[in-house]
Amino acid sequence: MQIAIDGPAGAGKSTIARMLARELGYVYIDTGAMYRALTWKAIKNNIELNNSQALYELARETKIQFTNPSGDQRVICDGEDVTEAIRSPLINASVSLVAAKAEVRKVMVAKQQQMAKFESVVMDGRDIGEQVLPDADYKFFITASLPERARRRIAELQSQGYEVKPAEVEKEIQARDQMDCERSVGALKTLPDSIVIDTSLLNTEQLLGKMLDIIGEKKHVL
Repeated sequence: MQIAIDGPAGAGKSTIARMLARELGYVYIDTGAMYRALTWKAIKNNIELNNSQALYELARETKIQFTNPSGDQRVICDGEDVTEAIRSPLINASVSLVAAKAEVRKVMVAKQQQMAKFESVVMDGRDIGEQVLPDADYKFFITASLPERARRRIAELQSQGYEVKPAEVEKEIQARDQMDCERSVGALKTLPDSIVIDTSLLNTEQLLGKMLDIIGEKKHVL
C-alpha cells in the first residue's frame, strides 16, 4: 500500500503523515527531511548551493536513513543524527535551492522509490503523487492559508528555541511556495486524482480522522 501526501510548506504534511503511518502500521518516509539532510551536509562541507554537479555527486554518495528507536523517528545522515539540525532557519531558507536541482531530484527520487519498494508506506513531500509514487493508492494534497502556515512554522521554530520575526517567516514561506511551484522538475501541484484537504480550520486529530475515513471509504470501492 502506498499513500502519497503532497502540499506546501507549513501545511502539516509531516505531522499528519507520521500520525497516519503510526495508525496504519506503515513505514513513514519524510522526503522533505531527505532534502534537508542533503542541504545540511552541503552547507557543512561548504558546497555552493548553486553548484548542480557538486550537489549531484553529494546526493549520490550520501546515505540517509530513518530510524524509530522509541516511537520518535530520527533522521540519520551518514551515521549522524541530524533530526533537530535540519529544522533550523538556515536550512528552511536554503533547502528549496537544493531541491530545485533536477540532477539532485533524480537521485533522491530513486532512493525514495527504493525505500517504498517492499513496504507499505506513507510518504510526504512536494511531488510524491506525480514523480515518486505515481501509482499510489491514495494521493492527498494537504494545504492551508498562508497566514496559518506561517503561524505553525513560527510556533515550531519558537518551540525549538529560535527567535523569529513573523513577517520574515511569512515572506520566506511565500518565496518557497513560488520556487516550489515554478521549478522545472518535481513542481508542487494538485493532480487530477489528488484528494485536496484544506487544514486551515482543522487540528491534527480532525485531519487524521478525515483521512482515515477517506481511506476506509475508498477501500470498499477498490
